[in-house]
Amino acid sequence: MPKKVVVIGGGIAGIQACLDIADMGYEVHLVERTPSIGGRMAQLDKTFPTNDCSMCILSPKMIMCAGHENIKLHTYSEVEGVSGEFPRLKVRIREKARHIALNRCTGCGDCITKCPVKVPNEFEEGLSIRKAIYLPFPQAVPRKVTIDAEHCRMITEKKCGVCKKVCQAGAIDYEQKDSLIDIDAAAIVVATGFDLFDASALRQYGLGSCKDVVTSLQLERILSAAGPTSGHLLRPSDKKEPRKLAFIQCVGSRDAKMLPYCSSVCCMYATKESILVREHVPDIESTIFYMDMRATGKGFQEFVNRAEKQYSVRYLRSRPASLQAAHGESGVLVTYELVGGTTEQRTEEFDMVVLCPGLVPSSGSEALCALLRIELDKDRFVKMPNWKHPIDSSRKGILVCGFAGEPMDIPDSVAQASGVAARISELLQAVA
Repeated sequence: MPKKVVVIGGGIAGIQACLDIADMGYEVHLVERTPSIGGRMAQLDKTFPTNDCSMCILSPKMIMCAGHENIKLHTYSEVEGVSGEFPRLKVRIREKARHIALNRCTGCGDCITKCPVKVPNEFEEGLSIRKAIYLPFPQAVPRKVTIDAEHCRMITEKKCGVCKKVCQAGAIDYEQKDSLIDIDAAAIVVATGFDLFDASALRQYGLGSCKDVVTSLQLERILSAAGPTSGHLLRPSDKKEPRKLAFIQCVGSRDAKMLPYCSSVCCMYATKESILVREHVPDIESTIFYMDMRATGKGFQEFVNRAEKQYSVRYLRSRPASLQAAHGESGVLVTYELVGGTTEQRTEEFDMVVLCPGLVPSSGSEALCALLRIELDKDRFVKMPNWKHPIDSSRKGILVCGFAGEPMDIPDSVAQASGVAARISELLQAVA
């Protein structure tokens, strides 16, 4: 019987599952579709309710994962096929061409500096640009650059070639092709994480039309010292510090026409961000528009109380009806009415508004689950029908952890990942 496990998704849940499974002596293959492991947690500035540095927690685990003798990383890769049944599964992985020789690239960045092509930076949520040859973020693992074939002039037009000229290690390979790898695995772990609901679909919230309306994840990048503004809280329209900030909860979620479920973490990360902005702009006024405050974790309600009492965060139970630009391109007018109060509509001006969109299963997860032949629930999360083993999918030997199965925060994702490792050990020992 093969003693190998394939983990799909290199976020915090996938990383923790890999580490625990590998420590049990099994060979683990971690498949991540982006050039670096780290997932969404790598984009966060701090974590609630302790406000600890996100990368300070994540980076050591990323390095441990890359250096573990029982873990093989397949970054910039996707699962292309799965056949067989537990405990004899055959997994085909497509390693996409980076156009870089990984064994030669030193991550020095000379090629990035000289590249003339600029494209929106997806890691920075479009708030800055990156080059056609790039490192996803400073702490990327592996620390190897990737050439974006869609935008590289040498690949698309046979012009340029600057990066190859300046690369002293000789790592550039424009002719590199995708490669296929077959793994004989005993089990598979699905840890594909989440994406943000596209709030621009709800035009009343002004995302895309009002420059000073941003998403919560964009604010995380703005607050990060490694982000597009080097950690300075500046609104997009005129690069000035906002003095009055609003957060709008449940954008797209808890809505029968959009996402009927609660995304679990939004109340807490809005509270966290409302505290963090005070560290950047001490006299800023923060208002959180919410439907219901769902602070259900350990110390969460105390965290909300602290935000209200020590940081003067104003909580208004309301779902704003519309947002529009206040003065040309700067500022935002928010129209709302209070729940349980008068039905009179109020309009208030804010320097900047942060939307807290619902969270959805990551793009491509539905197609992956069809490939794996596992069931989804009505909200497109992986269905886990066995109440005795709530991390098992509908197909034996394929397990689930993190946001792929249901909305949850980082500590719960990590705990569930360790549970998946224990469950895999149980399953494999039973058939040994």
